Amino acid sequence: MKIASWNVNGIRSCMQKGFKESALSLDADVICLQETKALPQQAELELPGYRAYWNPAIRKGYSGTAVFSRIEPLAVTDGIDLAEHDSEGRVITLEFPELFVVDVYTPNARDGLVRLDYRMLWEDAFRAYILSLDAKKPVVFCGDLNVAHEEIDLANPKTNHGNPGFTDEEREKFTAMLSSGFADSFRALHPERREAYSWWSYRMRARERNVGWRIDYCVLSERLLPLLREAAIHPQITGSDHCPVSCVLDL
Repeated sequence: MKIASWNVNGIRSCMQKGFKESALSLDADVICLQETKALPQQAELELPGYRAYWNPAIRKGYSGTAVFSRIEPLAVTDGIDLAEHDSEGRVITLEFPELFVVDVYTPNARDGLVRLDYRMLWEDAFRAYILSLDAKKPVVFCGDLNVAHEEIDLANPKTNHGNPGFTDEEREKFTAMLSSGFADSFRALHPERREAYSWWSYRMRARERNVGWRIDYCVLSERLLPLLREAAIHPQITGSDHCPVSCVLDL
């Protein structure tokens, strides 16, 4: 099973930049999208051979997730069953016979860290949700987690320390998730690879210069590690300020 994830930073905008062709080129069984910023009827998007599942935010033009799957799931669930966290369309869960696949768009702490306190509450709630799934069967959760975990995961760690996405608090929450029985698929296979990023600012020709951050992940239950065959980042795919990431499991 190949699972891909992509923060499209507005699906309608990305559709005008070759989204359909790029998504199909991934040849993934499940494609998780974040920051769709649209209702499904606004996008009018179909991928041949895929079923679509959308979870838009209540607020129009904001946040939102969508999943396209070539495999029909046993069940699909929106959110994490907590009203205080489920209005922004940040989570979709697909249950398959062997595992759960969760599409997640983690809240950004924002400039001035004005949303950091909420982010901390979200992290604890989301971890509890993932652990509840993991108690039933293995989990792969993919998405824009809005954190560079280690210094190797961004181009300028010293000057960005304490900024949104690279605060001690956010990094510690990701460590806590991994310590709960999960693995970062990319680092599991490429522990020392540098200059491997999934997001670049639109400013200062950052993408052209590869001055980026790795904030998009495929994370899996540790017991799936023996089945992990590939974990990749796809910087050649444009259309957003993020590029897709993917993992392959030999199920």
